[in-house]
Amino acid sequence: AMKAGKKILLEGQLGSLKDPDHGIYPMVTSSSTLADYGAIGAGIPPYEITNITTVVKAYSSAVGAGAFVSEIFGEEAQELRDRGGDGGEYGATTGRPRRVGWFDAVASRYGCRVQGTTEAALTVVDVLGYLDEIPICIGYEFDGKILKDFPVTSMLEHCKPVYKKLPGWKCDIRGIRNYKELPANCRNYIDE
Repeated sequence: AMKAGKKILLEGQLGSLKDPDHGIYPMVTSSSTLADYGAIGAGIPPYEITNITTVVKAYSSAVGAGAFVSEIFGEEAQELRDRGGDGGEYGATTGRPRRVGWFDAVASRYGCRVQGTTEAALTVVDVLGYLDEIPICIGYEFDGKILKDFPVTSMLEHCKPVYKKLPGWKCDIRGIRNYKELPANCRNYIDE
């Protein structure tokens, strides 16, 4: 396919924070989740990967234990979990409820950096249309200081989220395919 000049699509699963070298240890998987390792699995040279699209949810979710700075709980979490994804944030095989939280810009920036992201795709933005205001985790408070860079795991476990709240758009945006047709508050959320 390479010799024929065809485009090759490699698809990975799990996020940067599940990577055994760069993730939140020990809550990682057994092999690398980073785009660079796609070349190894596909048997192509790494310089052939020229575009890395990182898919990011408009809110955060996690399976299993481990540090999760922007995690929310109680009724607030249950409503987001029930509204989320395709049929809610529940394990595809087990049906177990996933942990959910607000969008974490600190973790997302770090994930994009270690992936070598050339573009990002923000998904499930429509899920948030029920909210009057939407928190975004823009930093972590650790030991009285605000961190903007993703810390090591031993620090992460003691971090508290620092939120910026944006006004919600309070309408259904499913079916909108043109960015300019989205409500202004939705575009502001995406741009933030």
